[in-house]
Amino acid sequence: MNKILYPNMPKRVTIMIGDDNYKKLRGLQAKLLKDTTSSVSFSQVVNNVITSALKGKA
Repeated sequence: MNKILYPNMPKRVTIMIGDDNYKKLRGLQAKLLKDTTSSVSFSQVVNNVITSALKGKA
């Protein structure tokens, strides 16, 4: 029933990220925050990076 009411709800997951990747993602978030007046969440940055990496791969 949940899929019918909320088909595109985000899923909460826990992942382990290495220090180097964490720093790169936080750096990317900081850069995006400098370039905009709106908020940029860490989850948004991670989702954008994963989406870009997976494009064209199936």
